[in-house]
Amino acid sequence: MAIQRVQSKWAKTNVLLQSDSISGSIPSTRRWSKETLRQMLNEYAMVYVKPDAGTFGIGVIRVEKRPNDVYTFQHGTNLRIFSSFETMADQLQRLIGSRTYLIQRGIHLLRHSKRRFDIRVMVQKNPSNRWETTGIIGRLGNPAKIVTNYHSGGTPMAIERLMATHLSAADIPAYKNRLRKLGTDVAIQLESRYPRLKEIGIDVAIDTSFKPWILEVNTLPDPYIFRKLRDKSVFQRVYRYCVAYGRYKRKRH
Repeated sequence: MAIQRVQSKWAKTNVLLQSDSISGSIPSTRRWSKETLRQMLNEYAMVYVKPDAGTFGIGVIRVEKRPNDVYTFQHGTNLRIFSSFETMADQLQRLIGSRTYLIQRGIHLLRHSKRRFDIRVMVQKNPSNRWETTGIIGRLGNPAKIVTNYHSGGTPMAIERLMATHLSAADIPAYKNRLRKLGTDVAIQLESRYPRLKEIGIDVAIDTSFKPWILEVNTLPDPYIFRKLRDKSVFQRVYRYCVAYGRYKRKRH
């Protein structure tokens, strides 16, 4: 039986919102419209406008309302500044066209060496057919870009190194356990709607009070990012599970 894939971020978000224990970890997310953009900027000052079915951070736009009614949006490395909401929203609509886009509350990420980072949590069905969080890795963003994805110039890095300036060495293992549990909770909830899921990759933002936020869930996560970790056993397990549930036919070296 084929592994299930779910492209729509909107569909996955709505399944997760049905869980009381998970819904509080999801930033407010709504369908794109100019009026919704106006409301969310008034409420949050910074939002991300993203394609419903995009991957690798492609097409993601960061939009901000700054003091004195100055508005900006950044797409890739290109930052544009506007003196009115209407002008900015019109330009954004032109960029989006007829594609389905969402607006998500922006989370101000923790930083390492002045660069924003987020966390990828890999969750897989193990050979006993139980959900297991198999890998956690940080992604340090390219300072010129708004997304942290490896494919967009982000740098994979151990979470211990990224969190070292924010938490004590003694507190980091407990924090990783918190992320592991969040990972399996998300997988179990999604499986209730999509029963053929075998793997997910969760993009987690950590805010300045150390609350983890679920930015999005990928049902075709990249296992190879875990090769960047010094601990080689993480990738070996991730890959072994991929083989066990049929994503790959045989073990590669």
